[in-house]
Amino acid sequence: MITVPYFNFNKTFRSFQLKNGKESIANDEKLLASDSIKNANIKISNLNVTIKDNHILKNISLEIPDKKITCIIGPSGCGKSTLLKTINRLIDDVPNVKIDGSIYVDDEDIYGKKVEITHIRKKLGLLSQRPTPLPMSIFDNVAFGCRIHGTKNKKALQKIVEQNLINAGLWEEVKDRLHTSASDLSIGQQQRLCLARGLAVGPQFILGDEATSALDPISSQHIENMFVKLKERYGIILVTHTLRQALRIADNVVFVYLGEVIETGSADKVFNNPEHELTRQYLSGVFS
Repeated sequence: MITVPYFNFNKTFRSFQLKNGKESIANDEKLLASDSIKNANIKISNLNVTIKDNHILKNISLEIPDKKITCIIGPSGCGKSTLLKTINRLIDDVPNVKIDGSIYVDDEDIYGKKVEITHIRKKLGLLSQRPTPLPMSIFDNVAFGCRIHGTKNKKALQKIVEQNLINAGLWEEVKDRLHTSASDLSIGQQQRLCLARGLAVGPQFILGDEATSALDPISSQHIENMFVKLKERYGIILVTHTLRQALRIADNVVFVYLGEVIETGSADKVFNNPEHELTRQYLSGVFS
């Protein structure tokens, strides 16, 4: 099963049943800048997520700024990935899930009764832990979502593919073999291809769920460098299990423990002057 408005492609094609078949690719230059938490583009209020009888996320209230890297940290099983999937509504596919509270993206309630899910997911691209290239060429991987959203012109597609491969730091490595199979790429290259594929449909936020954990150190560093460059144009939210990674690239940090947000703030504040004892214990390695 395959989908395109976000980086995780494990959905069905019904996500693309557009009203007029001519939806244009979003213009990155129109994305709203935000330099402070007060002007956050994502606002989460009293969010609770229960799956069967398991209360996973508990009263989450959080603001996430645009054009910053926000790292979500915390021990395994604390709800980090569930929070990320709830933000772009991938959680909808989980059986027996109950969601209370609200998530606003640019003042739009993404769990509102009349919201169009494809439109929301296009704003919030998800880069998964392991790369998921489609069984087609490098070119067609990047162009796939654009075609689904109505872009058919060959010259336009060529420009989109080239620009987004450049944005993902992959163009120079693949420009002479665009029509070869994406499966021939290395794992690190495949992850950058998935990033290019997601960028091509014009998201506002990039969500990464342990996006470098399956990569070698050099590929991980390459992806981290891409995130730092891309935050000039996108808000970036990363779930990471590696504190060193958060130390390197985070502007803001959210510490989650047992489904609750314990502490949030600038990376400098959280790492160097944490307010809560649980945060201090986690950062010092008392538990992980």
